[in-house]
Amino acid sequence: MVILLIKLVVLDLDNVIIDGEAIDEIGKLMGVEDKIINLTKRAMEGEIDFKESLEERVKLLKGARIDDIKKLAQTLPLMEGAKETIKYLKGKGCKVATITGSFDLIADIIGEKLNLDYIICNKLHHKNGLLTGEVSGPLVEKTKYDILKELLEEEGFSFDECVAVGDGANDISMLESAKLGIAFNAKPIVKEKADIIVEEKNLKCIIPFIEELEESNNITLEEALDKKSEYEDKLSATLKERDELNNKAKEKKELRDELNNKAKEALGLAIKFRDKRNEINKMVEENKRLRDETNKKIRELKWSPFRRKRLKLEKEIRKIDKIIETQVLDMKKENELVNRANDLRKELAKIKEDEKTMAESLELKKLSEKYHENVVKLSNEAQEYHEKMLEQFQKTDEIRAQADEAHNEFVKFMKLASKKHEESKKIMEEIKQVNKQIKAIKSKMGEIEAAKTHKREIIERKKAEEIYKLFKDGKKLTKDELLLLQRYKIV
Repeated sequence: MVILLIKLVVLDLDNVIIDGEAIDEIGKLMGVEDKIINLTKRAMEGEIDFKESLEERVKLLKGARIDDIKKLAQTLPLMEGAKETIKYLKGKGCKVATITGSFDLIADIIGEKLNLDYIICNKLHHKNGLLTGEVSGPLVEKTKYDILKELLEEEGFSFDECVAVGDGANDISMLESAKLGIAFNAKPIVKEKADIIVEEKNLKCIIPFIEELEESNNITLEEALDKKSEYEDKLSATLKERDELNNKAKEKKELRDELNNKAKEALGLAIKFRDKRNEINKMVEENKRLRDETNKKIRELKWSPFRRKRLKLEKEIRKIDKIIETQVLDMKKENELVNRANDLRKELAKIKEDEKTMAESLELKKLSEKYHENVVKLSNEAQEYHEKMLEQFQKTDEIRAQADEAHNEFVKFMKLASKKHEESKKIMEEIKQVNKQIKAIKSKMGEIEAAKTHKREIIERKKAEEIYKLFKDGKKLTKDELLLLQRYKIV
């Protein structure tokens, strides 16, 4: 069973005992929530003076009904673990106080509900049941350090017997002066000053740190220095591991970026080849169109390729012409031969027309063949670009897979480095605690040494006074005895 040597635990009210800012909630009643939240935030982060901020916020509450505020106090949610933590501390013999810049109308109700030993807060002025917009109280003019000092003197406790818990800039003075200052879900400026940082919104998380104080009470200076050295070695090793992991993460990030650039280049080439393929395919389609149009013209031409018949007709015409020219014929026979020759000539003329058409057809066929050759040639060329495009797309996918793998490695090393960083922060907190122990031990040793020195001086002074009496009686002094009288200015 842990018996606490801490005698007083001081808790801020807003965002520590209750889960929220009381003044913000009162602001909702008056419709000035946003203005108040902004002023509260700036005050808690140390951007503006707390007193100035408080007075400005209270002015915005003028006219609020005190009955509504008291009802609000009954419904404000307690911080998780607040009730259990306060009960635990009081059960261990600690007194529990709240020192808050919040107001009596809220703090008194919360304090009574949790059976707090001290409720030190400001007072909201009201008249006829309505707030006047004025505020007064110990936290208007004084700091939390001043109030805590007065409370410790009243109880007869020392700062070394006190733990303080807060979240805002106005808590820093009491956190720094207490034996243990805990920043509870606090603003960055508060975390820098606190001994312990608690990020979880559960007030029970402060208990182990208070209990740890008891474990360190009997530690010697040598043990504390050894412990510090151990933590520093551990910190050095952890930081080294973190830096190595960060370097690996950096290498993987650079590799990922390099691969992404290569993938971008490969994709660019693939798109370039695709565009070239599409351009050539347009030319293929154009040559196909021209070829098909030419073939259509060829099909539309009508001709009869009867070369033998033409030769036969020409021979027969020459034969008839020769008979007419060389033989004496009667009129009837001659007319028959002339008519026969004319018919043959008509038939020959038709055959010659067909030959002309055939010649035209042959020219068109050559043209069609040329277009077809272009189609084949261009199709092959388009296919080459298509294959090049597919090759670059495949290359892009392969590089992207490598880049994804490098990215996953980068994320893995970053997470590991972050874990090591968090470990180093915890170790630094341990070192901070040990330094505080060393300081306390040295302070105690100083007090003991001072007490020893004081006691020694008392003894030496008494001895000097006795020597002086003997000297006055005529005793001869030694050199050391004379120096002793001079030290205490007796002679």
